[in-house]
Amino acid sequence: MEPAAAQTSDEVVLSVRDLQTWFDTPAGTVRAVDGLSFDIRARRTLGIVGESGSGKSVTSLSVMRLLDPPGRIAGGEILFRGQDLATLSEAEMCRLRGQALCLVFQDPMTALNPVYRVGRQVSEAILAHTDISARAARKRVIELFRMVGIPDPERRVDEFPHNLSGGMRQRVTIAMAMANRPDLLILDEPTTALDVTIQAQILDLVKGLTDTTVLLITHDIGVVQEMCDEVIVMYGGRVMEHGPVRAVTGAPRHPYTAGLLASIPSAAQRGQRLNAIAGSVPSPLAMPPGCPFAPRCPRAMPVCETRPAAVEVAPGHRVACWLEEGAQA
Repeated sequence: MEPAAAQTSDEVVLSVRDLQTWFDTPAGTVRAVDGLSFDIRARRTLGIVGESGSGKSVTSLSVMRLLDPPGRIAGGEILFRGQDLATLSEAEMCRLRGQALCLVFQDPMTALNPVYRVGRQVSEAILAHTDISARAARKRVIELFRMVGIPDPERRVDEFPHNLSGGMRQRVTIAMAMANRPDLLILDEPTTALDVTIQAQILDLVKGLTDTTVLLITHDIGVVQEMCDEVIVMYGGRVMEHGPVRAVTGAPRHPYTAGLLASIPSAAQRGQRLNAIAGSVPSPLAMPPGCPFAPRCPRAMPVCETRPAAVEVAPGHRVACWLEEGAQA
């Protein structure tokens, strides 16, 4: 399928600058995302990886402007083709969601209405943004189902979500997201609830969307290695490391990135204890004043009580760690 508008490979589709997303609670303010910046260029895939609570999913909800109170965008810019999404009205965002911007959630059962046939739900996404007949929309849905690898699409369009397997439901949500040829597709843990065989099939499907710009949210750095051009490693709402996938995963410069890579199981470790990062993610209401990873870091120093700045260690490769020469608060 052709994208909605021709995209050149050097065009910046999404530019996030110093994004701060906070949740005001009775116990205090949670800085779920604290100073995140990145660019995604056309037809490229950027991965955001980290443990639960690192701010990955909040980033995707911030871009889509789907935060529920008490969540709020406290600062920064979210520039989509030069337009700041953080300043748009809800009506203006509604015109973009489902058309130019699409989000695929982790659990397809929460994204699909259980009482409507899946074909109807995808048709509604098309009809909301396109002036075509219901018959033409149904034909388009069948084409989409065939594109995402759903067998016998002419029959599947009339199925209910509970009649489909988890993998098939996720394919339906991807078909729905691709229905209007979005400029940016956001995938939030799209394979977490699936078995490994179906995971591989869904990832192969996403890799085949070569004309689509993708933001992939995941806790699995192995998936990032396979799928992405660039990667952001997040922890405690902040960026620990950001750069080309080969550079970041091939020669990690931040101890947290190294810990994530060391925790990937391998056949060579059969019968041995799995590697794990000691400790746990601190409470979001009690983040350390400096580097948030310092309490768990095997190389922590007294200076880590002060927040380090991101240092460029190679072209396009930045690390926020006091171990890098030139880091300064």
